[in-house]
Amino acid sequence: MELGIELVPKERKQIISRLMQFYLYDFSRYLDLHVDQDGAYPAYPGLEAYWSSGINKCPYVFRVEGEIAGFALVDRLLRNPEGQYYMTEFFVLQKYRRSGIGTWAAHKLFDMYPGDWKVSQIRANTPARTFWHRVIEDYTGGTFEERFNPKLGNPSQYFSTLSINKVK
Repeated sequence: MELGIELVPKERKQIISRLMQFYLYDFSRYLDLHVDQDGAYPAYPGLEAYWSSGINKCPYVFRVEGEIAGFALVDRLLRNPEGQYYMTEFFVLQKYRRSGIGTWAAHKLFDMYPGDWKVSQIRANTPARTFWHRVIEDYTGGTFEERFNPKLGNPSQYFSTLSINKVK
């Protein structure tokens, strides 16, 4: 199975915009999201910044055999005590779930951005929580910390890729 990951250039930003509709549809199970009169979810807040803020926001798509399989939005956190990188959004199309592409893509992104990471989920999103626990446990050998947001109760995992002894 040929897997790929690529940075999405500004000229192709509609890829992420369109995939975001599926992502928001999935999230409508956990958040009070509604489609408008044209049948579309609202635009993702701040998405344009992924193409206008220099190197601090990185939009990626994943591919399987050349076909789009999902996306990730990675933020570089500047002078933030919570880490250097934040997995802002991560989505795998239903067809590719449980195929290993999500794990592969997450690990690939962790390798691409060595440093301190933060990954968060909505507390009610049990499948995402299970996925991230497994992915981060596998990547770090269990060397991560989980903390809960005091207001919303959402979990975040914190870890450093620099302490991982991985063979590249």
